Amino acid sequence: MFNLSPMYKRSCGKITFVSDDLLLVKIKIPLTYKNRNYVGSMFGGSLFSATDPIYMIQLMYVLGNDYVVWDKSSDIRFKKPAYENAYVTFEFSLEEIETIRKRVEVEQEVNYIKNLLITNREGVVFTELNKTLYISSKTHYKEKRKLKNQLT
Repeated sequence: MFNLSPMYKRSCGKITFVSDDLLLVKIKIPLTYKNRNYVGSMFGGSLFSATDPIYMIQLMYVLGNDYVVWDKSSDIRFKKPAYENAYVTFEFSLEEIETIRKRVEVEQEVNYIKNLLITNREGVVFTELNKTLYISSKTHYKEKRKLKNQLT
C-alpha cells in the first residue's frame, strides 16, 4: 500500500520487495519523464526523496510502539549521473536491532547512522547517502517534550 501513498508516489520510487520481518526493503526508481532533468539523467531530488522515508518507517515497525524514530539528517553525495533505472536496498540485521535497543536502554536516545547506496542493476553507484536516525524510548521522548513545553 505504501506505493499508493501520494507523498511517496511523487518521488517516482516503487517498493519492489519487503521481507516478512521488515528487515529488508528493496526499491526501484525508474527513470521516466517525471524525474528526468535537463540533461536527461535522473533528477537528484527524485533519487533522494525515494529513499527518504524508508529507514525511518522500517525501523518504527521493527522496533515497535515503545520507541520513537525520526529522520534527523541526510548527507547525499552524487557520484555518477543516473541515465537508467536506480535500485536501493534498505537492510537492518538482527544484531543492529539488538544494538539499537541496548543503546536506547542505556542512553535513552541515540543518533544512529545508516549508509545507503543508490545503484544501477549491476551495482554501479550513482549516489551515496548517510542517513541519521533519531531513536528514543517513548517514555523518555514524552518526558523530554513535557519538560521542553514547561520551559517555554
